[in-house]
Amino acid sequence: MAYGRLILVDGLAALYRAFFAIPGLSAADGTATNALFGFARMLGQLARLWRPTHWAVAFDGGLSEEKRALLAEYKAQRPPMPEALEAQVALAREYLERANIAWFLAPQQEADDVLASLTARALREGGGEVLLATGDKDLYQLVGERVRVIPVAGPGTALGPEEVRAKTGVAPAQIVDWLALAGDASDNIPGVPGIGPKTAAKLLNEFGSAEELLRRVEEIGSEKIRSAVRAHAERIRRNAALARLTDTLVLTVDWAALAVRRPDPERLLPFLERLELRALAREVQQSELPL
Repeated sequence: MAYGRLILVDGLAALYRAFFAIPGLSAADGTATNALFGFARMLGQLARLWRPTHWAVAFDGGLSEEKRALLAEYKAQRPPMPEALEAQVALAREYLERANIAWFLAPQQEADDVLASLTARALREGGGEVLLATGDKDLYQLVGERVRVIPVAGPGTALGPEEVRAKTGVAPAQIVDWLALAGDASDNIPGVPGIGPKTAAKLLNEFGSAEELLRRVEEIGSEKIRSAVRAHAERIRRNAALARLTDTLVLTVDWAALAVRRPDPERLLPFLERLELRALAREVQQSELPL
């Protein structure tokens, strides 16, 4: 598969951000359209700023049973998706189909793992660059020479290895261990008591990895940290398993279908008009870009 630049988008991350950033937008019949509007606008921004040759969107298919088996409380603190947003997830998928943009969903698999698996396939089978549009720092572990992360909050910026180190204090290859030590409140994963992101980065820069830290635990200078690491060795290993993304999902991928194409106006424009998203309809008609 030949591609120049592949953009992979975390669909729910983009929809959540748009839902809360653009409140109150709806059609005359009461159908909420704020998340869809912001989602489509963000895709247009990505197309204009980064000029991808290929792209796709990944959606959550549910929580991983393997990860819930490791930690019953995994992501359990998250409130239910607002009804007005849930209804727009289906609209977003219909929009993508009408706009000729591929999307993926794997049952009982999180979007992060779908993105990781698509990235691994792309790196094996093609020779271009992969950009991951997401709001999840878990994806930093995928960053490398040919992979960068675009924050959905600021799609004009792409984070490579140096930017990831500047934000976290560690290299992309150490992100899993960094999360294992410090925990991840957004996923309801408790870290080692007394170890926050800065201390975790300091330890990893000294010892290299969590396993090496555990092997040489007696060399930790602080008695408090040494005792905490020793007492929570199993938690550290469990957290690493929770934070590590799966990149081996079996996905049916037609790379030709991921090629950037202009939408068919006869399919997309009636959909936008029905939802009274006339500004988007005008942009589709006037733009030379896919959106």
